[in-house]
This record gives sequence, structure tokens and C-alpha cells, in this order.
Amino acid sequence: MTQFVTRVDPELAHAVDALVASGAVESRSEAVRAGLSELVERHRRRDIGDRITRAYREQPQTDEELLGLDEATRALIAEEPW
Repeated sequence: MTQFVTRVDPELAHAVDALVASGAVESRSEAVRAGLSELVERHRRRDIGDRITRAYREQPQTDEELLGLDEATRALIAEEPW
């Protein structure tokens, strides 16, 4: 496993230690791994969203495709047991 070595300010260290003490995370290392995983996932999702948006701008949906979506949405709503 790769190891990262970093410094954090005392307030952040105290906050992480409080998470460990409360049982929210098992250790400082787990907290760092969770934070890094969240950061990577957030950026991955943003990248996917940007690519989807770019693709729709380059090739917008046709009026016919949008009409089909409206009909499908109405059908789904009609099926709900309001």
C-alpha cells in the first residue's frame, strides 16, 4: 500500500481525533483514506457530468426524442397510485 505523509493544522487534527473518539472512523488513517476517496469520487462524478453536458451540447436531442421522453414521463406518472 502506498503511504502519504502530510501535515495538518492543529484544529483539523483535533477534529479528526474527535471523529475517531466518537467512533465515526476507526483511525486517523481511515479518516484520511475516506476523505481522499470522497475527493476522488467527487471529481470523477464532476468529470462524467461535464462529459455528458459537452456531448449534449455537441449533439442536442431532437424534438422527436424529447417528445418521446414526455410521453414516457406521463406514462410513469399515470402508473403511480396517487
